Amino acid sequence: MKQEPGWAFAGSGLDRATGLRADPVALAAALAAPGARVLPVWQGRLLVEEGARLGWLSAGHPVLAGAAAAPMLLGLEAGAARFAQDIAPWQPTAGSAPAPGFLDPFEPGHPALPETFRFADLRGVMGLLSPRAAELAAMARALTGWHASHRFCAACGAACLPAEAGWQRLCPACGAAHFPRTDPVVIMLVTHGNATLIGRSPGWPDGMYSCLAGYIEPGETVEAAVRREVAEETGVQVGSVCQVGSQPWPFPASLMLGCHGRAETTAITPDPAEIEDACWITREDLAQVFAGHHATIRAPRVGAIAHGLMRRWLADRL
Repeated sequence: MKQEPGWAFAGSGLDRATGLRADPVALAAALAAPGARVLPVWQGRLLVEEGARLGWLSAGHPVLAGAAAAPMLLGLEAGAARFAQDIAPWQPTAGSAPAPGFLDPFEPGHPALPETFRFADLRGVMGLLSPRAAELAAMARALTGWHASHRFCAACGAACLPAEAGWQRLCPACGAAHFPRTDPVVIMLVTHGNATLIGRSPGWPDGMYSCLAGYIEPGETVEAAVRREVAEETGVQVGSVCQVGSQPWPFPASLMLGCHGRAETTAITPDPAEIEDACWITREDLAQVFAGHHATIRAPRVGAIAHGLMRRWLADRL
């Protein structure tokens, strides 16, 4: 499998500096070094600067005062340490609030920063970030989200504490060690001749369609998951399956396994609990979708693996 350029979060060869995680002295020195930088995260939003650059701050910056926990090590960039830190206790201007929906447009600024800085939903800027910035951003969002949702020991229920520079949580009561989770998801471009199967979930923006996707169950292969999910969601039976690539998806902690499946049937019976609509679309019509000329269908967002799978099929590179 060849990793496709342009898939957000797909990896940039970052030095994750795993040897520093268990060395408190070296870790403190890395944080205190002049080139060290910290990326603040607030309610899943990352600090970004105008131009879709990550909003890196020095370790002692006022924005980081009163943070929920110590900085978490992401890795080394040009020899300098990069950290993420959750500033959950901070509250933006009174009267401002997040809005529910597919993409939260709420982007608060911080009084200790210029107006060019804001906390943004990563899904809204992922297609604009460089590969290195996207990898760091995915790590920051996934790690802070994991800590926020795993504050108690799954073995005994006691409060557990961050360890290993943010890459573990340890239970002081029973000694259990917990590690950041990653949930495998199959996402598949299903084709039949000159057509591909697309669908949309309830609550998506008007006209937005994508590839079908679903979580892999325990004891299940990637190929079996593709066939099961497609059959459950649309009734379409899939035969041969091949893997194409993968993409970390930190919303909150998935690994998207991109696949190509060949359909053996074409009749669609959507599962209303999972799918609002599904249909077959030809290459010619999909080209119109990507050109922005289709009357009713919109493409997946730039940077998502579904967008990349569809483009590869259009170019006959699957």
